[in-house]
Amino acid sequence: MAGQIAVSAVAGAGFEIIFGDFLKMVLKAQKNNSQFEPSLKRLEEMLKDMAPNIKKIESFNAELDQPKQLERLKGLVTKGNDLVNKCSKIQKYNYLKRPIYNKKLLKLEKDIRDHISSVLQLQVVADTKEILHTQNSNLVAVKDVSFGVRQLNDQIGKLSMTLSNGSRVDSSKSYSNTILAGVCSPPLLKVDPVGLKIPLSDLEIKLLNDETSQHIVLSAPGGCGKTTLATALCQHGNVKDKFKSNIFFINVSKLRNLLVIVKMIFQHKEIELPDFRSEEDAANHLERLFRQIGPDPILLVLDDVWPVSKYILDKLKFRMENYKILVTSRYEFQSFGSTYKLETLNLADAMTLFQKLALPLDQQSYAPDQKRLEEMVKCCRGFPLVISVVGKSLCRKSAAEWRKRFRECSKPASILYDNEILDCLQSSVEAFNDNVVAKECFMDLGSFPEDQRIPATTLIDMWAELYNLDEDDAIANLHELSDRNLIEVVVTRKDANEDDGSYNEHFVTQHDLLRELAIRESNSGKIEHRKRVLLEIIENKIPEWLMEQDQLSIRAKLLSISTDETFSSSWSTMQAPEVEVLLLNFQTEKYSLPEFIERMNKLKVLVLHNYGFVPAELSNFPLLGSLSNLKRIRLEKVSIPSLFLTSMKWRKLEKMSLVMCNIHQAFNKSTNKISDAFPKLVDLTIDYCNDLEELPTGFCDLVLLRKLSITNCHKLLALPEDMGNLLDLEVLRLNSCIELTELPGTIGRLHKLQILDLSECLSVTELPEQIGQLDDLRKLYMIECSSCELPSSVANLVHLKEVIGDQETAMSWNRFKPCLPSLTIKVHKENNLNWLG
Repeated sequence: MAGQIAVSAVAGAGFEIIFGDFLKMVLKAQKNNSQFEPSLKRLEEMLKDMAPNIKKIESFNAELDQPKQLERLKGLVTKGNDLVNKCSKIQKYNYLKRPIYNKKLLKLEKDIRDHISSVLQLQVVADTKEILHTQNSNLVAVKDVSFGVRQLNDQIGKLSMTLSNGSRVDSSKSYSNTILAGVCSPPLLKVDPVGLKIPLSDLEIKLLNDETSQHIVLSAPGGCGKTTLATALCQHGNVKDKFKSNIFFINVSKLRNLLVIVKMIFQHKEIELPDFRSEEDAANHLERLFRQIGPDPILLVLDDVWPVSKYILDKLKFRMENYKILVTSRYEFQSFGSTYKLETLNLADAMTLFQKLALPLDQQSYAPDQKRLEEMVKCCRGFPLVISVVGKSLCRKSAAEWRKRFRECSKPASILYDNEILDCLQSSVEAFNDNVVAKECFMDLGSFPEDQRIPATTLIDMWAELYNLDEDDAIANLHELSDRNLIEVVVTRKDANEDDGSYNEHFVTQHDLLRELAIRESNSGKIEHRKRVLLEIIENKIPEWLMEQDQLSIRAKLLSISTDETFSSSWSTMQAPEVEVLLLNFQTEKYSLPEFIERMNKLKVLVLHNYGFVPAELSNFPLLGSLSNLKRIRLEKVSIPSLFLTSMKWRKLEKMSLVMCNIHQAFNKSTNKISDAFPKLVDLTIDYCNDLEELPTGFCDLVLLRKLSITNCHKLLALPEDMGNLLDLEVLRLNSCIELTELPGTIGRLHKLQILDLSECLSVTELPEQIGQLDDLRKLYMIECSSCELPSSVANLVHLKEVIGDQETAMSWNRFKPCLPSLTIKVHKENNLNWLG
């Protein structure tokens, strides 16, 4: 039974008894006090997860003759035992005691986290240095100790989150780690896998029962549903039961290399990245990691592998039991392993899928007869992607539109190659009819690297400026593309509400064939006359058309330059005086901005997106100071230099987004006023900037700000006292600023504030009395804020329409419901932690 977990004989009976008693107390509290049952259930699971890691650390400590490292943890567990015992006795409607004990739980959480991070980890570092100095032979064992402590840190961190706020919220991870972890996790199955029952069964047998099929290639032309089948397989009950958390799902595509793949897996396991000397060295490290994970079964899924990446498959062939590789590809790779060919859908399955998309149950408009319907489906040749796009585009269309599309799709052709598939998909793009802007928006999607999630806010910014749209019209085009199955919109936070006007939690994905279609359409015609120029530089191979002309001049309004991790930042000369949107997509740790930027006098939108592993250092940064017409800028995963404010004079800049950036020196080493650099700034987003501890001096002089979003900045300790100077502020988001302790009293002067988000601000234990002065506040997010006390002044928030919180927060607000008759209290169930799946 759970209460009888044997931590380790080495751990000593004392700790085993204390640990077991704590678990028994949690189980008892669950039984006796239902109000804490969800939190205590997760706490029980956390304790079980901790046990093997504690066992591993203690066993290695004994092997290496090291002193025990869990003495202090014993005291904390004992303290936790007493605290849970007291919490279990709190009556359901005791509003006075619950906040007090939440504070105590929060204090316990901080003690555990501080102890683990500052004592245990430092001790392991010291132990490691000593052993490395005296016993080189023990290197592997030392790595295992460090690996075990890192795992324990993660579990303790999650445990402490559970204690403090009653729900598992892994807010301590950095955004970059979360992204990489998500990319390696099996994605969520977002469509009904019509017609895949037999292939799913066949592949399941190969993975579970066929020991001769260690390496499997799932092969089919593009658009047949290879990724959908692989995804469904990873989520199948028997496969999940066998491989558990050791399923690694990686999209390889044409641009991946072995180093990137190995780094992703290490990040996914939250193990510190070794300094790989070569790809061979990286493969060796990965094999050692997999052998540590073993003998538990491991499944490595490599999705969308191209011939250029064949060498990667060979290097990942480790001679291990219970280790299987599933490859999806348009190519067979017969020398790698057994091939399973995925066929296109038969007519019956194709009809089922097509009718589901083109003729929904609530259909009120034209529906063709069965014969014409079958003819239309046959034109799609059984390709699920083509069926999905064509079917969705015909949903609720007139008879004339159906006849027109049938004529276009029934032109004699055999869809055997991608170009012919693209020709068929082209008819769905042409079906935009009078919505020319929506078609242009679709073609803009080719501006981003393959298989990367595109922030919806980036697209909105681009389209607003390129096509002179207000943001609502740009958002409408986003949904238009989604409705036609030309893109998929992924929402990363379940409580994200589009009515709030925020799309920071929305991302766009696109099938690679649809991306190829967008690129093909964009690349038609001569370079000099294209509407958009999409430049992709791989391994420093500059396209011939750019090398052939010394002073190439383009008329495009959109310029996208994508480079890989080998790019040397050697730029060719280019004249692009008409460019209004510039996208720089890169992967290197050091990146030099192209000098031709300073001549882009019409540039309105600038996006620097680093797809690498660490924030990139930028050079040539002062060039951006010449962009006098810039209105929107997004910097993602870059280290912003100290001359950021000093050299910038963006008189027209209205919106700035800093995501996963190192910004400490940018804000703290400048002698220039932030209001001088950005005098017209109305919208500022700072997200996952983990080195932000305080806002710069003079920040509240940005008096035109209407939207301020400072989210997932875990080290932010306080807001400026003069926050009340932002009199035009309408939206304030502080989601997941876990070290923020309070809101300044001057917040009461923000009389235009309509939306306030304090979700997962775990250290905010009370709202200021002045909160009641926010007389225009309409919506308040307080998810995971159960330890936050409400002042009596909240009864004055007469215009407050909606509070979104957890169960305990909702109970706190229920007291004020009689004073706030228009208030609706919504209980939020759970955060979407697998948002990158």
